[in-house]
Amino acid sequence: MTAPDTPLDSFQMYVRLLGYVKPYWKAFVVGIVGMALLAAIEPLFPALMKTLLDKGFSGKPRDNLWLAPLAVIAIFLLRGIIGFVTDYTMSWLTSRIVFDLRNAMFARLLQLPTHTYDNQSTGLLISKVTNDVNNVTGAATSVLTVTVRDSLTIVALMSWLLYLNWKLTLVALAITPMIAIVVRVFSKRLRSASRATQTAIGDITRILEETIGGHKVVKIFGGQSYETARFGEANQRFRRQNMRQAVAAAATVPLVQFFSAIAVAVVIYIALLQGQTAETTVGGFVSFITAMLMLLAPLKRLTDVNAPLQRGLAAAESVFALLDQEPEDDRGSASCTRAQGAVTFDGVTFTYPGTERPAVADISLDIAPGETVALVGSSGSGKTTLANLLPRFYHAADGNILIDGVAVEELTLACLRGNIALVSQDVVLFNDTVAANIAYGGMGAATREEVEAAARAAHAHEFIMAMPQGYETLVGERGVKLSGGQRQRLAIARALLKNAPILVLDEATSALDSESERHVQAALDKLMENRTTLVIAHRLSTIEHANRIAVLDKGRIVEIGPHAELIAHGGIYSRLYRLQRATEEALAA
Repeated sequence: MTAPDTPLDSFQMYVRLLGYVKPYWKAFVVGIVGMALLAAIEPLFPALMKTLLDKGFSGKPRDNLWLAPLAVIAIFLLRGIIGFVTDYTMSWLTSRIVFDLRNAMFARLLQLPTHTYDNQSTGLLISKVTNDVNNVTGAATSVLTVTVRDSLTIVALMSWLLYLNWKLTLVALAITPMIAIVVRVFSKRLRSASRATQTAIGDITRILEETIGGHKVVKIFGGQSYETARFGEANQRFRRQNMRQAVAAAATVPLVQFFSAIAVAVVIYIALLQGQTAETTVGGFVSFITAMLMLLAPLKRLTDVNAPLQRGLAAAESVFALLDQEPEDDRGSASCTRAQGAVTFDGVTFTYPGTERPAVADISLDIAPGETVALVGSSGSGKTTLANLLPRFYHAADGNILIDGVAVEELTLACLRGNIALVSQDVVLFNDTVAANIAYGGMGAATREEVEAAARAAHAHEFIMAMPQGYETLVGERGVKLSGGQRQRLAIARALLKNAPILVLDEATSALDSESERHVQAALDKLMENRTTLVIAHRLSTIEHANRIAVLDKGRIVEIGPHAELIAHGGIYSRLYRLQRATEEALAA
């Protein structure tokens, strides 16, 4: 969703960017008025120089000599006060826009569908929120400040120059087309380099995020050299693109100054000729040169502003591409109360984008309220996909999924997901307190008694109380301070506190030692009471008591029934169960 690099698109993008200024229009008006006043003050100094030279050095005695130095002090004092107010106002405005944009981007991240996270790296998304937004606000306010203030200053000084000597002013203006050509040529290079820089910093953030998150794997498999090389390549790309920007920005200024110097030289020559014919006075000439030299600073700043402007517009493309992404499809309009828990899969088929074989194909399954159904099968058989379709993380291509006879597509996402709890093998905990991780999100208003009751039911209260600050202990990033079994029990406590009628268990006891598994299984048994439960199982011994077991193979249900019936049938489940039991007995021996 990158905007084409055309003047019209850039203008539209900038107008959209300025839309974030609208809520703070009063501060914006104060800033603009301040800049206009600063521009109006600029010609006062060269005007004072003309009066001072033409009258102050006329040789005639004067009683008010003190007025000239006092006027100089007054001019610069006034400029300082107005400049401070203007700069403070625009800085405040910039910080507010950064705040609003980041909030909007984060809110959109939370609304994006699951497949967006599947297709985009975490580092790139982080880079958009942390880095790109700063460049955008630079274009929205900093560039605007320089552009408006210095443009008004140039207009004011040019007006004074025209008043003093219109012929010399026209000579100076003849250089403008050359400056415009220089700026236009280097603008395209700056925009291109800015886009590449944002991609490079996204790669750096991605590699950092992956390496820090997987530091144990890096260390145990000796990946330091590989990761160092990978980071070095990304860092080098970033440096090269930065140098491309630096060359374009650095070349623009001296070229503009060179053409300006030519204009000044020609003006001086013509002014000397006019001086010989008394067309201009010494005061008029000095005032003209002073005003013309004062033009160089705003001209330089306007030239310099092209680099951050192009960086900002390139960053705006990235930011608006994120903000313009379609949120999750929440087409449902039916609200609901607590569901009874009847779940029906009716001819459900789903294929992941970019693949040919359906992950699940023509799945039909009725689950009664309070019933426990386990899904088993080899990796890639479609177990997790089926579980992800229930809360609409993905949308089925064909068929329907119904809860209490109502299609999940007709329910609002809040209603649907409010009736489902999830406990997975990959437990997600946040770097917050134990209590905050149990009473997370919509359960934030739960009392401490309710939190502790859920923890007791999940066999977690004992180890929580043994921690330094009990329920107020920080668990670290992704719960790094806890063992695998402890993390699982906190996730179960969270699901218990939610008390949803439908429960999804995604290999919740895999990769645990025997002692942890005993505690977790006991907590799960408590959690599953009177709930419709869909269990994705790796250890078949943990699902022997499920009401029914559905065996999946290549996305289809090939067997279904209670444990004893499937064992007696002697099919795929029976072979898997006997093979797993034999492996466990061999390991135990």
